[in-house]
Amino acid sequence: MTPPTARTWARRGHTPIIRVRGRSQRRFSIAALACYKQDERSRLIYRPKHHVDHKRGGRRSFTWTEYRDLLIAAHQQLGAPIVLVWDNLNVHRDCRLREFIDTHNWVTCYFLPAYAPDLNPVEGIWSLLRHSSQTNTAFTDPDHLMRALRHGLREIQYRNNLIDGCLAETGLTLATSRQQRQ
Repeated sequence: MTPPTARTWARRGHTPIIRVRGRSQRRFSIAALACYKQDERSRLIYRPKHHVDHKRGGRRSFTWTEYRDLLIAAHQQLGAPIVLVWDNLNVHRDCRLREFIDTHNWVTCYFLPAYAPDLNPVEGIWSLLRHSSQTNTAFTDPDHLMRALRHGLREIQYRNNLIDGCLAETGLTLATSRQQRQ
């Protein structure tokens, strides 16, 4: 992963060049749920994953069973029904995951329109993570990257005002107004 750069310097008239060691073939994925409930603090529930078999043609993202397990863990942690608003990632639309959601009355699922990352609060979480814990850092090994990811997510997790800000940035609200019949 090429680290995002926040600041650099060079002599006047010289273009700054930032050298980063060779690209890694290792893959990391993070699944996250930004959880909102009226009159309660916002929560962030996440699962990072290091795909160790990436070089041998293994899966490079979360499977539907891992998303299912994340939903079950979130339901247990929150102790309440879940209204899930998901983007159109192919695994989110997997028929086995849909079947799981349809057979459990504690989860309701809605999909965002295609190509609408500006309506997804979790995209704001990724932006915060990238610009906080990863800025100006060249990771020495996969464990260093994983520690930085977990640390950055933990910092966001305990600052619910950041999670609220990600929802506010979308323009969406928790309370939906119903049209009144006249």
